Amino acid sequence: MTSALTLPPGGQLASSWLETPTESQTLPCELDQLLALRVPDLIATRRFIHAHPELSGQEYGTAKLIVRELTDAGLRPRLLPKGNGVICDIDGRPSGPVIALRADIDALPLQDAKDVPYRSTVDGVCHACGHDVHATVLLGVGLLLARLAERGELDGRVRLIFQPAEEILPCGSLEVIEAGGLEDVAQIFALHCDPNLPVGQVGLRVGPITAAADNLTVKLTGPGGHTARPHLTVDLVDALGRLVTEVPTLVTRRVPANSGLLLVFGHASAGTQYNVIPTEAIASGTLRVLDRGTWEAAPKIVTQIVRDVIAPTGATVDIEYLRGRPPVVNDSRAIQVLTAATTAALGAAGVAETPQSMGGEDFSWYLEYVPGALARLGVGRTAANVDLHRATFDVDERAIGVGVRLLVHTVLTALVD
Repeated sequence: MTSALTLPPGGQLASSWLETPTESQTLPCELDQLLALRVPDLIATRRFIHAHPELSGQEYGTAKLIVRELTDAGLRPRLLPKGNGVICDIDGRPSGPVIALRADIDALPLQDAKDVPYRSTVDGVCHACGHDVHATVLLGVGLLLARLAERGELDGRVRLIFQPAEEILPCGSLEVIEAGGLEDVAQIFALHCDPNLPVGQVGLRVGPITAAADNLTVKLTGPGGHTARPHLTVDLVDALGRLVTEVPTLVTRRVPANSGLLLVFGHASAGTQYNVIPTEAIASGTLRVLDRGTWEAAPKIVTQIVRDVIAPTGATVDIEYLRGRPPVVNDSRAIQVLTAATTAALGAAGVAETPQSMGGEDFSWYLEYVPGALARLGVGRTAANVDLHRATFDVDERAIGVGVRLLVHTVLTALVD
């Protein structure tokens, strides 16, 4: 695997990742032993990716690394049309089903604030959502399943999807689908890091596990003027204040209370001088909602309320409402597969219930076409874990070996389901 980075003193991660309950089952063809040998290399690869993050849509170096590793394992990966994502089929028994596994590979526009040897070397870019772990886990799965296929013991075909641009709109999953990534696929599975679960536990849920998520940007314009005479112009700062304080509350009054709608503005700006009323103001944020029906109605509701709130101010309104992604809705049969795989990989204690999250995930678009499920992989480090999308986020790297083992069991279970 790629990287000259070293493990922490003592090499404990390589030997302790497999500390699972005694009722867990071994993998065929001595894959457990092979995985144990691979873990140090996988950790080094994760650290290399973490130190060299790439923003959504620009994952060219990461894609090349993935292609190189899979090619070295005797597989035939192919780049997506833009060259920033990878699809790779592992051919087993031709008459068997096609099971897809997906990992996202993009990073976030955040400054890495961790004091670690593998800290990001790219200014203002950081793997603060665990996508480096997702990519590494799927690489490890590919290496093990390739060995299984060589021995004629893979009862179907497995498609590895290394997806770009999960963090932005339009979603990278749509690029994969357009490129034929779901062709012939019977089921699809994915993992997402969860710092609220300890290593060795997997969060599972039938039905919705994430929220729908859209992006909203509102631009206000006016003639500008002097702060001494706001009555002669349009006070955009006042209009902006009304927008960010009144609209979120009013929207919740137009939808069912149990829909779980949440509109939050993460950015608002107007003006540069204390005594000048600006000519432009802007606010942007996200709308998240648990209910699919409310999500479908949200654009019309939000647009009308924004216009109603701003109308008395006299400001001109330009609204950009970007449809993001529906909720991830886990298929019940796919969750049965994951439950059996988790039990086989980690023992019964590895299965954890997990609530529906307000976070969005574009894995949902795959589930619009084929059944599947998203599971939460425990990566918690301490009792006070750092949440996703924070500049200090990190994982317990023992989760890498656990994730590989889990997904291999998932494939083997799905192929005979």
